Amino acid sequence: MQTIRGRIRIKRGKTMKYFGTDGFRGRANDNLRVEHALKIGQFLGWYYGQRVGKTARCVIGKDTRRSSYMFEYGLSAGLTSTGAEVNLLHVTTTPSVSYIVRADKFDFGIMITASHNPYHDNGIKVINSSGYKMEEEVLEKIEEYIDGKVEIPFSFDNVGRCTDYFQGRNKYISYLSSIPLHSLRGYKIGLDCANGAAFNIAKTVFDMLGADTYVINNTPNGTNINVNCGSTHIEALQNLVKGNDLDVGFAFDGDADRCFCVDERGEVVDGDAIMYIGANYLKERGNLVDNTVVVTVMSNLGLLNALKDQGIKTVITDVGDKYISQEIQDHGYSIGGEQSGHVIFDKYATTGDGILTAIIMADILVERKCVFSNLSRGLTILPQKLKNISVPDKNAVMNAPEVKKFSEELNQRLDGSGRLLLRKSGTEPVVRIMVEAKTLADCDKYIEETEQFINNIVF
Repeated sequence: MQTIRGRIRIKRGKTMKYFGTDGFRGRANDNLRVEHALKIGQFLGWYYGQRVGKTARCVIGKDTRRSSYMFEYGLSAGLTSTGAEVNLLHVTTTPSVSYIVRADKFDFGIMITASHNPYHDNGIKVINSSGYKMEEEVLEKIEEYIDGKVEIPFSFDNVGRCTDYFQGRNKYISYLSSIPLHSLRGYKIGLDCANGAAFNIAKTVFDMLGADTYVINNTPNGTNINVNCGSTHIEALQNLVKGNDLDVGFAFDGDADRCFCVDERGEVVDGDAIMYIGANYLKERGNLVDNTVVVTVMSNLGLLNALKDQGIKTVITDVGDKYISQEIQDHGYSIGGEQSGHVIFDKYATTGDGILTAIIMADILVERKCVFSNLSRGLTILPQKLKNISVPDKNAVMNAPEVKKFSEELNQRLDGSGRLLLRKSGTEPVVRIMVEAKTLADCDKYIEETEQFINNIVF
């Protein structure tokens, strides 16, 4: 890890049975079922009713998966059965739920989504009254209720109701359109909505800002979310930008909390490059708190080097947007994010917001009066490769002194021109080998060397 230029803060939460770093996620009707949604709703309606001493108020959003309707109804039934007042945003983005919870002073919010996963997966994210992911102690109590370890009372005199809340989504759209300093009139902008939650918001916002918008993958049918489109399949947007001579394109994932850009040449601008552009812009305006950007261990060494050259410090966390978010909350930093395009601009949002990120990038483009590719000048991304290897005991591998020594020595050999990073999977008997080096051939060489070393050790 010596080649990483920044302060390293690795914070890991407890391992829970159902809720991971991104909510309760699983295959719909398999390990995530409607009875789970019902019980989550029952507990939250009762718990917050007790906590606030009055009827609990919540807001629910969902993405375009077919199963999202099932979970919406299950959650609503559970919540109203224990007295909560439920407000339905219907199809909307994860960051919009986070915004509306804060703006309209709801006790909590719920988003039904599996983000960039295939349509047959789904998930339930619980958001607290401040717009952040729900505290772990509350999630632990939900898990206890799901497993039948606690009981809650039910009463006919304590039944809530469920109403539509379309005005919440409209309020979010108005908020987004108020953020940029410049009109986008005269700019040709492409949007790939991934057949997901952004399909009925992104174009509306960019049209309001005056852009000439070109939109693809905005016809969800319940099963085509993320299918060969969006930020995980950027080729569709690259073809759109190049084929129509657009100034820039933006691709979102299923719940629109991530964004990738495509410049005027058709080249991909990922989360690392977005953070580089955003951090430099904030620094020039005197708005980069403590001259610091929060990144994860997976951010490219090229980004860390380029930020250092600009006089910008980095704080490095474990992988996961919740660790980025916590670091920003704890220290008041302005910006942080992941290579995957999940970027938090703290002045405007409590979570990553793909459409917000796109707006900010477009606003910077207009102010700079240049082509989009010039915004990342000074950033050289090193070739990076990742390989997963199956091992008998991932903890034994990661804790082995000889493995730690090997990693340190290889990083010393690379001497700042690259790095080796070893991580264990959270769910599989797998160790992930990530190498950055001057060339892809060098990446392959060091990955093979590392894999052979690990396989030759008897655990």
